[in-house]
Amino acid sequence: MKISLELLQIIDTIDRQGSFSAAALALHRVPSALSHAVAKLESELGTPLFTRQGRRALLNPAGQALLDDGRHLLRAARELERRVQRIGSGWEAELRIAIDAALPSERLYPLLADFYASAPPTQIRLSSEVLSGTWDALLTDRADLVIGAPGERPPRSGIASRPLGQVSLSFVIAPSHPLANWPGPIPNEELARHRAVVIADTARELNARTIGLQDGQAALRVPDMYAKLSAQVAGLGIGHLPHWLAAPDLARGRLVECTLCEPPPALPCHIGWRTRQMGSALQWFIDALAQPPWSGQWFD
Repeated sequence: MKISLELLQIIDTIDRQGSFSAAALALHRVPSALSHAVAKLESELGTPLFTRQGRRALLNPAGQALLDDGRHLLRAARELERRVQRIGSGWEAELRIAIDAALPSERLYPLLADFYASAPPTQIRLSSEVLSGTWDALLTDRADLVIGAPGERPPRSGIASRPLGQVSLSFVIAPSHPLANWPGPIPNEELARHRAVVIADTARELNARTIGLQDGQAALRVPDMYAKLSAQVAGLGIGHLPHWLAAPDLARGRLVECTLCEPPPALPCHIGWRTRQMGSALQWFIDALAQPPWSGQWFD
């Protein structure tokens, strides 16, 4: 068989990282080893898989077709590994928890301390996702448990959820921004004339979402919620922030809150998890997150 799981992982990493050198760094390999492996596969298949544009490596249609189906195989292989490990002890070797960027991830740390105090064999991997990316992390096997997934659960099998609460959003801008002195509620057509600061939705398969971004509005895209806060404090743009994050700068006068003609509703959030072959660590967190104070301490 010409196509192995190792080769699929190499191609997947090159696609995600954008170049052979970046992929080699992520895989702890040398770039020449990756180039040789891909070139050998291309020769055996009789077709190129990548188009080179300077240092970037982009999948051509043949390579994209290979990777689209290959990712299903990679996910199945990873799930098989975890299943074998769970059968042996009941505890997962690793539990992956994704927290939506609208929630303060540091509030999970005391619960992690309680988990570690019980001396389980499971390693924890934390990650951050944005909007649809949080549900998407479950569907594409990037996470076993998600906290703060916004909106309704996608109608897919293999995942379960329960409500967590609602994130209150504040429309905030720097005091020096032109909109700071707008008389009364601000209409959408006026918002569209000013740059917004946004975090890109991290979904890979689900449809990406935005909150409060108007059609045709210029945008400054930043990597995380704290960068969004800093950019808005610096007067680089406008946008919504979770109230828990904006509150300290509102109190210091570094931000001001404005009223909109069409404010977005509070964002309902959920806890979601993968239901196939649940292990002891996942069950521990599901049970713990249903109890006070963890069931209601995310939004104050």
